[in-house]
Amino acid sequence: MPQPVPATPRPAPALPALLAALLALVAAGCGGGERVTPTVASEPTDAVALLTRHLRDNDLQAFARDAVPPALRPQLAAAWQAGRTRWPLEELPFDHKIPGMLATLAADKADLRLRRSFDGQFANAHGEIRAAAKSLGLFGVKFLQTDIALSAEERAHYAQLVAVMSDWGTRAKLGDPKRARGTIARLTLAARQSGLREEADFQRYGMDDSLRRLTPVVVALKESLRAYDLDLDSSLDQMTLSLVSQEGDAARVRMRYPLDGKTIDTVVAVERIDGRWYLSDFLRHARAAAAVPPAPATAPIPAPADAPPLVPPTESTTAKPTSS
Repeated sequence: MPQPVPATPRPAPALPALLAALLALVAAGCGGGERVTPTVASEPTDAVALLTRHLRDNDLQAFARDAVPPALRPQLAAAWQAGRTRWPLEELPFDHKIPGMLATLAADKADLRLRRSFDGQFANAHGEIRAAAKSLGLFGVKFLQTDIALSAEERAHYAQLVAVMSDWGTRAKLGDPKRARGTIARLTLAARQSGLREEADFQRYGMDDSLRRLTPVVVALKESLRAYDLDLDSSLDQMTLSLVSQEGDAARVRMRYPLDGKTIDTVVAVERIDGRWYLSDFLRHARAAAAVPPAPATAPIPAPADAPPLVPPTESTTAKPTSS
């Protein structure tokens, strides 16, 4: 069963969490470098480049379609419909609560409430925000290093990402009231346009339509990050990919891309299924998301209190055939 949206969500954390969420998803599937984007992942590097093109186009629906083999898609859609998963949003290596955040942003008078919250807690608090960004960066790296749900490749990649984002947060003027007002206006409008105002909407629209409806939110998030001098699309455009190794249906691909003046350099595992290549970590997470949980074991029904005890048959009580 899907978790209910809190009746009174806390508004302040929604903005930085949503910014971090988009950045994480983009980085998790980023690729590029190749100026001609493939339409089918027929080579190991294509598995990364194809997903990057969809993220560059703000198309989460196409991202989900091409991140997994066709046979897995109906299972994921069914798990989404049943409220068991929100994959691929769950690829984010943060405590994301996208439905709850959208509920906060799309609520009546959300823009006014968020502005008041920002003005009361964050406006011009540059020193406090810088300190928080450093602390969150240190905590985030330590957390990722111990997260057993992530592969070694994911931990290495996300640790770099968190470190760069932490440094960016110390310089991004996140306490600027003017930029915050623009960000709040963009995000609240986009959340309302999505029509995804509560958890039940994700289930009602299903996976494909919900991901399609998230397009204006992705656009608003990218625009908001650009307002703070972080251009994700530019990072994607400058991505380079190279094949590290390949043995049969398994390969490793190196990704290098700039982010806030730094270079993220990481390697991802990919695998071939029915002639197409897919990111191994995405496949692992998607299969887990699509799996039907086992039914709970049922306890044996107790016998009535006045029922006679069951005695196993013995030789003395077992009828024997008469001898001829």
